[in-house]
Amino acid sequence: MSRTTSRREFLAASAAGTLVAALPLAPAPARRNGRTPESRTQEVPLEEATVADLQGHMQAGRATSATLCAAYLQRIEAVDRGGPTLRSVIEVNPDAIAIAEGLDAERKAGRVRGPLHGIPILIKDNIATHDRMSTTAGSLALDGVIAPRDAFLVGKLRAAGAVILGKTNLSEWANFRSTQSSSGWSGRGGQCRNPYALDRNPCGSSSGTGAAIAASLATVGIGTETDGSIVCPSNANGLVGLKPTVGLVSRSGIIPISHTQDTAGPMCRTVTDAAILLAAITGTDPTDPATAATATTADYTPFLDANALRGARIGVARKRFWGYSPEADRVCEVTLLALRDAGAVIVDPADIPNAGEYDDTEWQVLLYEFKADLNAYLRQWAPTAPAKTLADLIAFNERERAREMPYFGQEIFALAEAKGPLTEKEYVDALETCARLSRVEGIDAVMDEHRLDAIVAPTGSPAWPIDLVNGDHFLGASSTPGAVSGYPHISVPVGLSFGLPVGLTFLGRPWSEGRLLALAYAFEQAVRARKAPRYLPTADVSIP
Repeated sequence: MSRTTSRREFLAASAAGTLVAALPLAPAPARRNGRTPESRTQEVPLEEATVADLQGHMQAGRATSATLCAAYLQRIEAVDRGGPTLRSVIEVNPDAIAIAEGLDAERKAGRVRGPLHGIPILIKDNIATHDRMSTTAGSLALDGVIAPRDAFLVGKLRAAGAVILGKTNLSEWANFRSTQSSSGWSGRGGQCRNPYALDRNPCGSSSGTGAAIAASLATVGIGTETDGSIVCPSNANGLVGLKPTVGLVSRSGIIPISHTQDTAGPMCRTVTDAAILLAAITGTDPTDPATAATATTADYTPFLDANALRGARIGVARKRFWGYSPEADRVCEVTLLALRDAGAVIVDPADIPNAGEYDDTEWQVLLYEFKADLNAYLRQWAPTAPAKTLADLIAFNERERAREMPYFGQEIFALAEAKGPLTEKEYVDALETCARLSRVEGIDAVMDEHRLDAIVAPTGSPAWPIDLVNGDHFLGASSTPGAVSGYPHISVPVGLSFGLPVGLTFLGRPWSEGRLLALAYAFEQAVRARKAPRYLPTADVSIP
């Protein structure tokens, strides 16, 4: 997650080669198992390349999946571990080249599985892979632990022909360990940096995916979200980030916080790539009951209509979601004009009833479910790990305090461990309150009243400075209504403030991903706001 209420109250050389002032960061993780692959001279540009671009190069014979993977691995070495030193990739897949070669052989034989065939992808290091990579949530307690099988969504990606290039760094335990953490820091990966300004935070918890995809270290990426962890790093790193309806994507094999709110989703540089990636990872999974109601769509690209905003009724959620960041407000106010110019009917304000009233009850739900769900994950997905329970992890962190808790502690772990079973009245009541206030009496009510297609608000503030002493300087965000309700939202880049990206979130009803993608695509085509990162040492204060 990015922040709950309790958490809200909870460098590279630049283009010129200047290093960022030193921060006390852990060393970049060493490449594990296997040699650095060799590749031909890069024949195709990787920076900002889309899925369609790379498919075109492979179809034309200008590149193969193997040469693309090798080129991306070299870029990771140059940008992530050298040069700017983003620390966004926690581990690379030693078998990526061999897997890509097998997919190239399929293509040569006339079989192309779909739009992701041969495409390199990065996934967050809380998603299980049954290969030679660990699945750790950034914690040294699980370093070296190999999952007994692939997460459901990983199996879907492999079946679609994607190459899992590596795992991305994250806020350790998905930002659910300490009330004073720095987003993007993990014991295993160190502090991830923002490629737009290297002294700025990439936000979390899908920090590494955000920074890596912004820096074109892979074509597309997967993050996970409990409350803001896809859309916040997408906002901070200038990406399109889609948090689906809970149940559209299986959570089987994902290190959990909350079975009520957790989901995985695409983090990409374009809406089109997000639509392609979303289709590949959806599906009914017998091991995840939430997927039983899944409204699966085999292909989301037909929704991508540049005219989709014409006549669309877009509500502006002013109360609580504007005003915490003058810079986010300034950029997003201009965006409202762009929406209107594209033909949307703007309903302003269209405030979400009860917003903010369920923050404390959400916090209780997360604490209860984290203990229960994490203990279950460790039993089923990490049977060889020395730590078998949350209590064991707490003990490990104390023993390894110098490595695991050099900057902040594990207050949230302790709060969760103190909770009882999911039958306790406090949990049952909190769960009911969250569902009622966020859904029928919240999002549903305002969308019904104004006949809305979507609700918009600034995704979050421009990225704050990295601060390992005091933790995150979090100002505010609009992710909680969608997170608590389980409804989908998508963040799209809308502009820059002092060289730092700002995003706008479109929030919709459950299973409305197609409609949200349509609106986001039309908006993207109208404003073309995304800019590639420049790896500046700090924010560009010379130009607002």
